[in-house]
Parts: sequence; structure tokens; C-alpha cells
Amino acid sequence: MCGVFGIFGHQEAANLTYLGLSSLQHRGQEAAGIASFRDKSLTAIRRQGIVSEGFNREAIEALSGDRAIGHIRYSTSGGSFLRNAQPLTVNYRHGDLAVAHNGNLLQSNEWRTALEEMGAIFQSTSDTEILIHLMARSRKKTLEERVIDALSRVKGAYSILFLGATGMVAARDPFGYRPLVMGELDGAPVFSSETCAFSLIGARFIRPV
Repeated sequence: MCGVFGIFGHQEAANLTYLGLSSLQHRGQEAAGIASFRDKSLTAIRRQGIVSEGFNREAIEALSGDRAIGHIRYSTSGGSFLRNAQPLTVNYRHGDLAVAHNGNLLQSNEWRTALEEMGAIFQSTSDTEILIHLMARSRKKTLEERVIDALSRVKGAYSILFLGATGMVAARDPFGYRPLVMGELDGAPVFSSETCAFSLIGARFIRPV
């Protein structure tokens, strides 16, 4: 199952993401993670187990910034190891990037083999990392364009959040197999796998993605 949550442009981003993930805990108990940006600096914390056990006040304070994404893991691809916990984070030629993904990509083994033959080095066994490599190879100029470029090359069932220094992109597979909804809190856009996260933080539901 897995669950994703993200908010952009709110000074309590990390704390709200913690609360959002707590409300999505039923979607997975293997691992939880939060990544946040302050200016252009990315900080990420990932823990095995449930949200309340892995994130205390000190951890939330370390995740300062006005934008954050989080992930609750229930493994469907890749083993139950901390290296597969999300959000996955990388630093590539366009800066820092964090990705939180719920779903599966078709032909992931074939994609992985092809990318490795081109010199790609994978840090996890999650199929999410395939998208990061495709974005790194994209010649598009903006984060949104690179996301579109990468997703247009794969097929699968997914809901996914990308967080960079310049923005956040939320996407859902064309058939809507995995849930993703959009809301708003104090003028900040919010995304979640389920509306129960909105109810907990007082966000207004807008529409499904």
C-alpha cells in the first residue's frame, strides 16, 4: 500500500508531515521518512518502524523549512531494509531531490538492467530509483518538465511526490490506480494518499489528483 504526504509553503511543514503520516499509518508499518527543504538545503530522516517511534521532537526540529514530503512504507518492491525507506534523496546536476512513491512500475527489472548497462549506480532495490535516474538523464530544464519526461517513459500504478529546491510536483498514474488527493492549509498546497490526513491537520480538501 504505502502512503505519501507533502506540503509546500508552510512554516510548520515537517510537523504537519509528521501528523499527516501518523494518520496514514494504517497504510504501512515497515518504515517512515520525512524530507524537508530550508532554502536550498535538503534534510531527510528515515526510520524503520512506525512514525511515533522514529520521530521525536528533536527529529522534527532538525527538519526545518517550509516544504516537506513524507512516506509510509509497505514494501511491494525491494526488501524491507532501511536503504529502501523513503523519501529517496539524491544530489544531481540540478540540485537536491527527494521522492516519495506509492505503487509499482512495470518492467522495473528491465529498466534497471538497461540503466546499469549505461553506467547507473543504484543505492536501493526500490523501483522508485529508476525514475530518479531517468530524471537525471533528462535534458528538460524545469523540475516539472523532468518529472513529465521520466514518467512518460514508464508504465505502472503510482502516486508520487517530487520535492526540489524550486518546487514540488505531485503525479498520479493515468488510470488513477493509486490514490492521491489535493488540499489546502493556510494557503499552502497539501497532498496525501487519503483525506484522513487533511482532517487531522485541518486542511481543506480540494480534489483528487
